[in-house]
Amino acid sequence: MDILLDTHALVWFLNGDKKLSRIVKELVEDPENMKFVSIASIGRL
Repeated sequence: MDILLDTHALVWFLNGDKKLSRIVKELVEDPENMKFVSIASIGRL
């Protein structure tokens, strides 16, 4: 599955924030899924 992470989801995932649902966390951690992040999100980190 292809996953596009917005800025909030990316920051929450990287910080281990509980605002990110368990399901989304599992999807992001699954090595079978391709993750994409907007270059605009990278510029804000």
